[in-house]
Amino acid sequence: MPRRKRVYEKPDRRDPRYDSALVGHLISKVMRSGKRSLAQRIVYAAIEKANEGIDTVDPLEVITRAIENAKPRVEVKSRRVGGATYQVPLEVSGDRSESLAMRWIVTYARGRRGTPMHVALSNEIKDAANNQGSAVRKRDDVHKMAQANRAFAHFRF
Repeated sequence: MPRRKRVYEKPDRRDPRYDSALVGHLISKVMRSGKRSLAQRIVYAAIEKANEGIDTVDPLEVITRAIENAKPRVEVKSRRVGGATYQVPLEVSGDRSESLAMRWIVTYARGRRGTPMHVALSNEIKDAANNQGSAVRKRDDVHKMAQANRAFAHFRF
């Protein structure tokens, strides 16, 4: 019998401007205290700022590239076996890896003090799209941790 409740998948919330589920998810990650319109303004301004100087047809190309670069493929989960706790490497599902990438990008953008949020978010998106920056470094750290603990892969559940 499972110990946790069943997780029901929510319908994806698309954003009004680009009609994209990815941007809708990013808006939800940026949003605090239910202030969706403020989060939308921040994300749209960040998208426009990230696309300055780039002559691409699709304005969401930079965001999709940034999230693809920040997505982890494996992660470690704690597993208790016989009184000892092991860090077991597991492959990450697509939804979870996308969610982790967005969370890391938004968290590190918030951590950039002294700049407005839309500027910090656009800088973090640009850095991740160029395969550098804090979110990509975090992904590399997670991959290194999984690589170091691959001896415990047989404890997979």
